[in-house]
Amino acid sequence: MDHLTVNHVQLLKNEHPQITKVILSSVKPKDEDLVGFLAKNFDFFLELDAQTELPIENLYETPETLGRDRLAAAVGGNELFPNRNLLIIDAGTAITYDLVSEKNQFVGGNISPGLEMRFKALNQFTGKLPLINYSNDFQQIGRNTTDAIRAGVQNGILFEIAQTIDLFNRNYQNLQIIMTGGDSIFFDKKLNYSIFVHFNLTLIGLNSILEHNAKKK
Repeated sequence: MDHLTVNHVQLLKNEHPQITKVILSSVKPKDEDLVGFLAKNFDFFLELDAQTELPIENLYETPETLGRDRLAAAVGGNELFPNRNLLIIDAGTAITYDLVSEKNQFVGGNISPGLEMRFKALNQFTGKLPLINYSNDFQQIGRNTTDAIRAGVQNGILFEIAQTIDLFNRNYQNLQIIMTGGDSIFFDKKLNYSIFVHFNLTLIGLNSILEHNAKKK
């Protein structure tokens, strides 16, 4: 669904009348009609932004620039593993590495290009390299251009993730690694680490933020 509308929400409300609380998290321009409908038709409505109170402490220096998906995933990880050092890796369009401390604090993280973005960059910023897709079947050394691109991109990301995990492991004891995002299965099967994979981590976090604020109503 590219764009959530009032009609979409009305259908969901009709199908699930037991829902009384709702949270809206979007990077698109605000739809005033949608916001008005949500505020009017549910007992509790929360629009996630940089000022929203969280169940964890946010130490990010520029909270207004922090992606809401990153924040929600961090809260979701803390919901599953409270009072634990967490490295949350979201492997999607970009790869994000975010740290939640055992003190239940969002410390910060790193952002790197994802698989598809790297393949597209090689195609768009060079004169002759073709655009290819990732594959589970790839070599350590490419013996043709397609295999060379695939080996370079995919091995490069695997090396990056492994080194990042090692770095955080050295600095944070009892570190729990959590992976989410569309490409997480590809990476999980190829990394020699104990990794907890959860595709709904962001949704768990959003629900935790919603419930945390609804209790204060």
